Amino acid sequence: MKKYSRIFNYLGQFKGKVVLYFVFIVLSIVFSIVSLGMLAPFFQLIFKGNMGELGENPVTTYISRFLIEPGQPFNPLHGLAVICVIIIVSIFLKNLFLYLSFYVLNPLKNRIVNNLRSELYEKILHLPIGYFTEQRKGDLISRITNDVSEVESSLVGALEGWIRDPLTIVVNFGVLFYISPKLTFAILICIPVIGFVLGRISRALKRHSNEAAEKHGESLSVIDETLNGLRVIKAFNVESLLKGRFGRINDELLDAKNRISRRRDMASPMSELLGVMVFVGILWFGGQLVLEQKLDGLDASLFLTYLALFYNIINPVKTLSTSFSNMQKGSAAIKRIEEVLTTPQTVDDNPNGKKLESFNSSIEFRNVRFAYDDAVILDNINLVVEKGKTVALVGSSGAGKSTLADLVPRFHDVTSGEVLIDGVNIRDYSLHSVRSQMSIVTQEPILFNDTIANNIALGATNASDEEIRKAAEVANAHNFITQKELGYQSNIGDRGSKLSGGERQRLTIARAVLKNPPILILDEATSSLDTESERLVQDAINNMMQNRTSIVIAHRLSTIRHADEIIVLQKGKIVERGTHAELITQNGFYKRLVDMQEVK
Repeated sequence: MKKYSRIFNYLGQFKGKVVLYFVFIVLSIVFSIVSLGMLAPFFQLIFKGNMGELGENPVTTYISRFLIEPGQPFNPLHGLAVICVIIIVSIFLKNLFLYLSFYVLNPLKNRIVNNLRSELYEKILHLPIGYFTEQRKGDLISRITNDVSEVESSLVGALEGWIRDPLTIVVNFGVLFYISPKLTFAILICIPVIGFVLGRISRALKRHSNEAAEKHGESLSVIDETLNGLRVIKAFNVESLLKGRFGRINDELLDAKNRISRRRDMASPMSELLGVMVFVGILWFGGQLVLEQKLDGLDASLFLTYLALFYNIINPVKTLSTSFSNMQKGSAAIKRIEEVLTTPQTVDDNPNGKKLESFNSSIEFRNVRFAYDDAVILDNINLVVEKGKTVALVGSSGAGKSTLADLVPRFHDVTSGEVLIDGVNIRDYSLHSVRSQMSIVTQEPILFNDTIANNIALGATNASDEEIRKAAEVANAHNFITQKELGYQSNIGDRGSKLSGGERQRLTIARAVLKNPPILILDEATSSLDTESERLVQDAINNMMQNRTSIVIAHRLSTIRHADEIIVLQKGKIVERGTHAELITQNGFYKRLVDMQEVK
């Protein structure tokens, strides 16, 4: 049960409601037994026309005393009327308490699923950037949607059965044992056999469910890649290739789901068949004993009541076996969710860290080394970025430029060495205060399906309309925004699809300007733009960089000629450093990069 510990932890937060549900279920079971128990005096009345012989059993003794007034002759019609009233009242109370149990439990189940989904989403928000380079986005989406839904239907949906069905079985068995220990012992001997058969049926469900979940994640990944790459797919006429890839995964998903359905659907009818077989066995065995009068105190009417009580157990047993099968199916989903929730936080916030109120002097990389899965990305980096200076990082693809810049906002933590801000190790600051001192403009503009104003105000939600407008002016975005039909309230579509590349990038610059941080990180912000858009964006960047400390990852070297220092990286090491003029005179790697771009 350890794999379900998270569900039980959620339940532990609502102990009062769980206890209330337990009370309602017990009362529902009690009144269900009372209604069935009234069959004994009913059969006695029908078969013998009187109630006098009911006193042979303590339960029926109490009933007969209730139905027969002292000193008065027994009235069969009166007795029949009382029995019918008691049955109606019992059934009413049974269903009333059953409804109340659902009334208590259903909001609790919904809350558990809601908490699980929220916890999973929050965990994804706080996982380090490096985690997502190793995981398929479609698989993560599958875990937060399909797997959570599976937990909801398979585990949480069966919560009432975890309590109600075992209680129903135990209480009914207690009454059966009270009526006839001999018959009840015979039934108990059959239970391990039933459990073994049902266990064999359900054993493979977890494996098949895990396979289905993985295939569902793969299918979502293909869908995501297809939606993002439709232009390329159509341009290269590879629709059939993608169709075949998706079809293969979809067929494998279908096969896995069919195997799950066959196993799961077999559990309920098999449990019912086994239950009826036991019932018929009792009917034969007990009937013989009753006819031969070998069961003391158990006449025909009480035996029929015994059979009715036993049959009352068959449905809970069937439901419990189905719930067990669903639990096996849901355990694969909860395992996949747990893999995300238990992923270690390689970049932990410091709860007792200092608050970085302002940036005053410098950012320093001191003997920094960063490795990922035994691959060394950065090695022995020593660099100081003074306040108000612009430092550019250049080098071949894979040289470590983006990784070096990502260490400043702590998207990664160093393997060894230190990153210091104002002479203090960055880990000694609170994570939120560090990131509040900087803005990032990436090569690919990251925008959300919202209005222009809300995208600009993403990092400053309390900004006024005037502040948003001024930020847009600095970013050279105000003119094209005002040309939109709704201006700043225009929706930009999914990922800014209604805007051009240059317009999207200028919005991200406006967002960074509005935040007004002392530190800027620019990751090849103009590399994917045409000449005109590049000029507008570069002008916006120059406006934004005034009086700020900037770390610029440069692809087009013409944009960083005026940087205070240019750092040339190769294979994770600094191979050259200096101003543009100094590096040109060195006639080294930087000079070759400049010559290649000028030739182009």
